[in-house]
Amino acid sequence: MKHFDKVNLGLFPTPLYRLPNLSRELGTNVWIKRDDLCGVALGGNKVRKLEYLLHEAREQGYDLVMTTGQAQSNHAMLTAACALRMGLDCILILKERGITARKGNQILNHLMGVEVRFMDTDSYDDIYAEMDRLAEEMGRKVYKIPCGGSNALGSLGYIDCMEEIARSGEHFDHLVCACGSGGTAAGCVLGAKIHLPDTHVMCSMVDNDPFDVIVPQLMREAAELLEADVEIPIPDLLDMCGPGYSIPSEEGNEAIAMMMRLEGIVLDTCYTGKAFAGLVKRAREGYYKPEDNVLFIHTGGAGGLFAQDWEK
Repeated sequence: MKHFDKVNLGLFPTPLYRLPNLSRELGTNVWIKRDDLCGVALGGNKVRKLEYLLHEAREQGYDLVMTTGQAQSNHAMLTAACALRMGLDCILILKERGITARKGNQILNHLMGVEVRFMDTDSYDDIYAEMDRLAEEMGRKVYKIPCGGSNALGSLGYIDCMEEIARSGEHFDHLVCACGSGGTAAGCVLGAKIHLPDTHVMCSMVDNDPFDVIVPQLMREAAELLEADVEIPIPDLLDMCGPGYSIPSEEGNEAIAMMMRLEGIVLDTCYTGKAFAGLVKRAREGYYKPEDNVLFIHTGGAGGLFAQDWEK
């Protein structure tokens, strides 16, 4: 396969280990891949994507990066952290949706001194147009990173992650990841097809976008980048969105509490809580055998947890 260069931003490989208390609780062998411990801010899956995206930005001569997401976007915060480390300017243009106050990830954005602008829109097309307008006003070229870093190049980060898991020597029957913009899910499913052919991947959807279309398209584009002769799998998608994207769900909050109580690991309400709730749901339904090894990919996002009002 074709090789793509990247910049080293994270501490990889991230920890991989069995969770004994959760394994007893759920009646199967539950493991965790701690991409929340990758060494940038509060960690998370976006760092693997940004290693490719920001390398391309620098190689193509950009010194200004812009990206987007909702108000508590973990991706946006990590993009700012990584860009600033590389000496690149960064502006975040976020949807004025969710918690815009100086809480959670907005505290981290404030500490970095990154410029944050909010737009009252539900359309990312509006935001990308505003990026172009602002760059023209500034007289600068802008490297635009899509929401979640979810394009073909960004998806390579989680193909790397699957290779990293394969190199660990551990066998996994099942793997569970969050699906919020599609790039991580695409990388996990395609990467497992290439590096972990005996591992079934389930993607817990935390948004209601048409991921049955988005994820296969990203896989096809990533495979074309790599010049990989591989059949594109049909992703196993489980709807765990609940009341809506970035809105806490009862199942997600229960999963967050279970993980904290039994293993002392912090999940978040937007992504990992709902993703882990998908694993719990399938375990309770008897989907996993007692002897199975089930790997949960912890994609970070803890900052957003502390923006929520838990008094309600």
